[in-house]
Amino acid sequence: MAGHVLIIDYGSQFTQLIARKTRAAGFYAEILPAGLPVGPSLGRGPGALILSGGPASAMEEGAPTLDPALVAAGLPILGICYGMQLLAHSLGGKLTKEATGEYGPASFERLNDGPLWRGLPGGPFKVWMSHGDRVEATPPGFLVSGKTADLPVAAMEDPIRKIHAIQFHPEVHHTQNGELILANFLAAAGLTPTWKMSSFARDTIEAVRAKTGPDGHVICALSGGVDSAVAAALVSKAVGSRLHSIFVDNGLLRDGEVDEVRAALTSAYPEMNLTIVDASALFLDRLAGEEDPETKRKIIGKTFIEVFTAEAKKLGKIDFLVQGTLYPDVIESVSPQGPSAMIKSHHNVGGLPKDLPFKLIEPLRDLFKDEVRVLGKELGIPDDLLWRQPFPGPGLAIRVIGPVEPEALSILRRADRIVRDGIKNAGLDREVWQYFAVLLSNKSVGVMGDGRSYGRVVAIRAVTSVDAMTADWARLPHDLLARMASRIINEVSGVNRVVYDISTKPPGTIEWE
Repeated sequence: MAGHVLIIDYGSQFTQLIARKTRAAGFYAEILPAGLPVGPSLGRGPGALILSGGPASAMEEGAPTLDPALVAAGLPILGICYGMQLLAHSLGGKLTKEATGEYGPASFERLNDGPLWRGLPGGPFKVWMSHGDRVEATPPGFLVSGKTADLPVAAMEDPIRKIHAIQFHPEVHHTQNGELILANFLAAAGLTPTWKMSSFARDTIEAVRAKTGPDGHVICALSGGVDSAVAAALVSKAVGSRLHSIFVDNGLLRDGEVDEVRAALTSAYPEMNLTIVDASALFLDRLAGEEDPETKRKIIGKTFIEVFTAEAKKLGKIDFLVQGTLYPDVIESVSPQGPSAMIKSHHNVGGLPKDLPFKLIEPLRDLFKDEVRVLGKELGIPDDLLWRQPFPGPGLAIRVIGPVEPEALSILRRADRIVRDGIKNAGLDREVWQYFAVLLSNKSVGVMGDGRSYGRVVAIRAVTSVDAMTADWARLPHDLLARMASRIINEVSGVNRVVYDISTKPPGTIEWE
């Protein structure tokens, strides 16, 4: 059966992950914020419904509700986390409040051979939980299809109406068999996979072409990373020579970054009209003495726009600004599609002024990093650009904890180079999602050269991930950690202690600020 998947967003940080996993399986996914009329979306002929998680309690006054029309439509339904609780609450079951909640990994045991479990290996498997309520009793017509040690009803289903519900999050990387469970639901719904990245590229190019018209000139904020490079390549196919790419040296870049970007982009993409602007003095002057990370981000975002505006005036009439904004940037900064909680602002989202002199083009706004690399491959971007180490837009400003000073940046650059070289030389650069050094604000007592030292502390951060929405700390070999720590302490003046960050996301984030 043809048809797409309609996802009702109840505010989960992971809603777009559901869409990403659905698209990866070959099915188009439409996200509809909870509370909006469902009639138009149902009128477009979805073949299945997914109800997302969310931060609310279904028992609270004012919590997002389940539109009866969704159940009345008779489509197969999958409720995830809050979606499961909402189904139970709305269809005659019973919810109770957890005493402490359940957050993190749990061992899940299926209790039947229902369609969600087809092809799964035998025995319990690890799932990712994040909830404060629990289903105490299932609604009429539902049977319990899974449990954990602490949760008697961890999954339920109504086989007659093809309604399935699970308390865990199959969309996150740390749930084992999560992709297969989602694929099983889509297969049970009878959908035909027809969506491809090539169709996304084609549709996006056409959308950009329509938005810019035949004469609109575009300026692109090129960082040299994969996101902005793919965004620029995509837009260049729509507007050709009307694209003007600008790389800003903001004084917050890694060691050798400017030369690497110049070499990579000018040789691979001469048609992008690359201009490199040295605005390091301006950025560092405005950041002087500033310690608050949110303020740092907004200063950097505002200054970026000012630099772009000045450069645009030199180029003539510029109508549009392209940014390589990804969905993780958006979902952590604002609540674009539902009542999700803000985590932190990103310089290219929360830092944009209301009187922006350009119209924004963000062709990657609904994609995740792994999808961007697939798209880049589709566009013919070389691997050396596609697999450059991710680097945040605010740069080293959010890896220097505390004031952004020239001395601190110098220390961090040298330490970061040692970390990057160490992991690359160990052949782990494709296995580890992101790795870098962080310069902490506190100092540490040590012994160096038979005397007392009082030096800076460097933290090494290395994580594994698929989509940057969840991440686990990388289990780097101990001898590699020892070599990197030894080099940093011996080669970077002013540092006498190195620590390794072993926190996951959540509850932490990949970056420290």
